[in-house]
Amino acid sequence: MRSLMVTGGAGFIGSNFVRYMLERYPDCHIVVYDKLTYAGNLDNLKDIVERFTDRYAFVRGDICDAVSVRETLLSYDVDTIVNFAAETHVDRSIMDPDAFIKTDVYGTYVLLEATRELGLERMHQVSTDEVYGHVPVGASKETDPVAPRSPYAASKASADLMINAYHVTYGLPVTITRGANNIGPYQYPEKVVPLFVTNAMDDLPLPLYGDGLQVRDYQYVLDHCEAIDIVLQKGRIGDVYNIGTGTEMRNIDMTHLILELLGKPESLIQPVRDRPGHDRRYALDVTKICGLGWEPMHVCEEAIEKTVRWYVENEWWWRPIKSGEHYQEYYKRQYEGREVT
Repeated sequence: MRSLMVTGGAGFIGSNFVRYMLERYPDCHIVVYDKLTYAGNLDNLKDIVERFTDRYAFVRGDICDAVSVRETLLSYDVDTIVNFAAETHVDRSIMDPDAFIKTDVYGTYVLLEATRELGLERMHQVSTDEVYGHVPVGASKETDPVAPRSPYAASKASADLMINAYHVTYGLPVTITRGANNIGPYQYPEKVVPLFVTNAMDDLPLPLYGDGLQVRDYQYVLDHCEAIDIVLQKGRIGDVYNIGTGTEMRNIDMTHLILELLGKPESLIQPVRDRPGHDRRYALDVTKICGLGWEPMHVCEEAIEKTVRWYVENEWWWRPIKSGEHYQEYYKRQYEGREVT
C-alpha cells in the first residue's frame, strides 16, 4: 500500500491523516480527492503542498462521480482507498438528510465498485461510534448490532453494511474503523469543541445542549490517524476496529475545562434546547485495536487541552471561516431562538 487515494483528504481528519502518512512513510504517495464542500479547505493542506511536492497531488472531485473516481485511481496508479469523504455533522443531517444519503451511502458504493473493478489492494472505510446508537451502560464491541438514531449515523451504518456485504459477496479486501469524537487541528468550528473554544475566545455564548450530561469520548485526531495506519498494516481483512481513548467525559465538564483553560467565566455557558434524538452516551471497547499494538497517547482532558492550544495559536485559520457568510447563516439557523432561560 504505497499509493493511496485519500477521499475527503481536505477535511479535518483526512488532512491530518495525509500529513501523518507522508511524514511517517518516505515511500508513500498520496492523492487527495475532495469535493471541497464547506468543510473541505485547502488551507488544511497548505503545508503539505510545500513540503511534499513530489509525493502529493490534489484532485477536486465527488465520490458520487464514478467516472472521475475511476480516472483518478488509474491516473495515479492507486492501490488503496482510504475513505474519509462524508457529510458528518449530526445537526446538519437533521436539517438536510438528503446530502448525507447521497455522499455517505451512494458515494461509498461508487468507491466499492471501483475497488472491485480495478482490483485494488484495499478499501478502508472511516466510520463512527455513532452507528451503535445510545449506549446507556458498558461499551460497544465491534460485534454489537448497529442501531443508529440520527440521519448521519444511519448513513454511516448503511455504508458499513454495504462494505461488509461487498466483502462477503465479492471477497473485496476491506477494513472499517469506528472512531470516537475526534478533536484537534483543522476541525471545522461548527463542531462542539472548536465552536466552544473560538466562541469563548471572543466572549460569545457557548450553546450547550440540554443539561450537558451527554457523555462522549474526546479523542485526539493524531491518535486516530495512527490507529488507522495500524489497521492498514496489521488489520484483518473484513474486520471492524473501534478507535477511542477508552475514557469518557460529560459535555458540561468538557465545557468547564475549556473555560478554565482560557480563563473565561462560566457565565458564557448558554443552555439551549437539546438536539432531537440526542444520544446520551457513546462508549467504545478498544480491546481489539489495542491487540494490534496500538494505544492512545491522550486521554480526553489531554486531547482538549492540546486542541484549545491549537485554536489559540491559529486564529489565521478559523477566523475567516467563522466570519464567512456560509458559517454565519448556519449558526443563525441552528441556534437562534433555542436559548433556555
